[in-house]
Amino acid sequence: MKFLTISDLHGRTVWKEANLTLYDRVIFLGDYTDSYIVDDETIYTNLNEIIQLKIKQPEKFVLLIGNHDAQYLHFPNYRCSGFRAWAQSDLTDLFIKHKSQFQMAYQHGLYLFTHAGVTNKWLNRFLKNTGNEALPSTPTYNLARLLNEVHNESIQGQNLLFDVSSRRGGHDPFSGPIWADRSETKVDYLAGFYQVVGHTPIDKFITIGDEQGSITYTDVLQTKTAFYEITIPD
Repeated sequence: MKFLTISDLHGRTVWKEANLTLYDRVIFLGDYTDSYIVDDETIYTNLNEIIQLKIKQPEKFVLLIGNHDAQYLHFPNYRCSGFRAWAQSDLTDLFIKHKSQFQMAYQHGLYLFTHAGVTNKWLNRFLKNTGNEALPSTPTYNLARLLNEVHNESIQGQNLLFDVSSRRGGHDPFSGPIWADRSETKVDYLAGFYQVVGHTPIDKFITIGDEQGSITYTDVLQTKTAFYEITIPD
């Protein structure tokens, strides 16, 4: 299957430059909102157009949640920089109306897609505190399914998903999958998984790791219009 990932739009409409018909699956890696240069109406309209893509072709399009989206979806919780108080009501209404279209993670085989990435240290804490210590240590289970289920069903577990460490100005011991900084994930990415993330701005696509496990950073839209492509065997 041929995948296209689009990261950290922050209101940008550049995703429309991609020929989406060429791909079996298109994964938006989150952060549709908040910008220092894009106006409120464009951010709202752009997000709504992306949601409509998902509604029309739910199997083809995947919409992940970023830290800048969580503060509207779960308002007044999980605040971060760039928050637009004057636009909050409209954005919150849009996110809540279409909450079922968004998810925390997506997994295809051993490829795991989240906004910021999953580290071993955070995952061990998460599994322990959600009563899932018995899960195998190897990626034979669907981790994305667990993350999505906890996000949708457990308030206590949901808070863990939004952990923020001191690397990003928080007070939690480790950052969760929408907040993990590259300084955390590049030294503690999961063995056995091939992760694809956005969140941390970079100048070019970077992959750290090998065939035993890796993480690829794709948030390049601040410097150029480019989207990460990958072909994953069925």
